[in-house]
Amino acid sequence: MSSGKPRAVSKPTVTGGAAPVKSSVRQTAPTTKRGQDPLKRWLGIAALVFVLAGTFRYLDTIKERWYIFDPTALHNLALASIALHPNDTRAVVNNIVTSLLETHGSQHINVRQDEWVFNNAGGAMGAMYLIHASITEYLIIFGTPLGTEGHSGRHTADDYFMILEGEEWAFPAGALEKEVYPKGTVNLMKRGEVKQYKMHVGCFALEYARGWIPPMLPFGLMDAFFSTLDFWTLVDTFHFTGREMIRNLLIGKI
Repeated sequence: MSSGKPRAVSKPTVTGGAAPVKSSVRQTAPTTKRGQDPLKRWLGIAALVFVLAGTFRYLDTIKERWYIFDPTALHNLALASIALHPNDTRAVVNNIVTSLLETHGSQHINVRQDEWVFNNAGGAMGAMYLIHASITEYLIIFGTPLGTEGHSGRHTADDYFMILEGEEWAFPAGALEKEVYPKGTVNLMKRGEVKQYKMHVGCFALEYARGWIPPMLPFGLMDAFFSTLDFWTLVDTFHFTGREMIRNLLIGKI
């Protein structure tokens, strides 16, 4: 019979140490986010722009020391070549290249006179032969037997367009009379100037630019991407221009 007293319940024996109970709340170390201070970022960008602008401005004051061509001498050479071969444009070009080879050497002059490529720029189309290309100068023969016209572009170099054959017309915005450049004359466009120009049938020119050449290159290349899609010509243009610029840089010609 039950005595009426509650029986004691024995507790289970725990062997070994009891594992501590982990808190369900995870403690995370404070993290710092990058880029939280836009002021520092903008100050860094402003400092970089200031340094680049100052460097460019300084280089712009000393770029003349890297020029190896003289516009007056080139014009005189063009006139002499025209006088020697008044009715033979190919002979005029050959005489110009041969003379430059004697005065400047093959290290600066591209004598491959078969390296003609088409060039579409500013709505105009012609063919060009690259005689020299460096960071501060280029010298080309440009023209067309068919005639063309377009936008000159606004460039970072002075451009001397010396007419070897035919005639060029040009005008800046606001002018009511055209400028006429017959054979033997020079159309000089100072850096930053812009014109509409027209090369009549059979017009070829010796074009000399002095200043900063790389910023001018997109003007002469963009039509290949967005208009003509003539990528073979684009490859040739990159090849010839890059080759001449690099080989001039390797001998210290900037």
